[in-house]
Amino acid sequence: MTIVITLPDFVPDEARRIEALLQRGDVDLVHIRKPQATEREVAQLIEQIQPVWYDRLVVHDHHALALRYGLHGIHLNGRHPVPPPAWHGALSISCHSLDELARCRQQPFAYMSLSPIFDSISKQGYHSAFTASDIAAARAEGIIDQRVLALGGVTFARLPEVLRMGFGGGMILGDAWK
Repeated sequence: MTIVITLPDFVPDEARRIEALLQRGDVDLVHIRKPQATEREVAQLIEQIQPVWYDRLVVHDHHALALRYGLHGIHLNGRHPVPPPAWHGALSISCHSLDELARCRQQPFAYMSLSPIFDSISKQGYHSAFTASDIAAARAEGIIDQRVLALGGVTFARLPEVLRMGFGGGMILGDAWK
């Protein structure tokens, strides 16, 4: 699975760029992550995207928008750790340690991310937190499997490496928007 995460700030012609990413055929979902945006601003972005793509969008904030527009999923985070009561779609979450990932695996998440796997492209000074042996051990223990996606420094070119490491795919931010 390949997921692209939006930049935190709005960019020119972003809706068309999101559609182009989804049309490529190698991107499964786009996560709309705009932590400083208002609900109305995020809604305006969604409304600029053709509705045919709504089932491939996930929101990190303003979760009610997922219900309103029939989006694919909701990504839980520290700002919004609980989905709306009426939500029955896909849920995902980000983990930043193997212990946190092991705990999250007990929940009904469609997928979880683990980061940072590589040095970040979009966040200066955000370096890999795991050695190759850490990842191999977690894979052997069943902590890393197809439900876990690599995040942090993941590029389209690195996706085959991520799959060889045992992840179910990757989440891409910086490489998708440069």
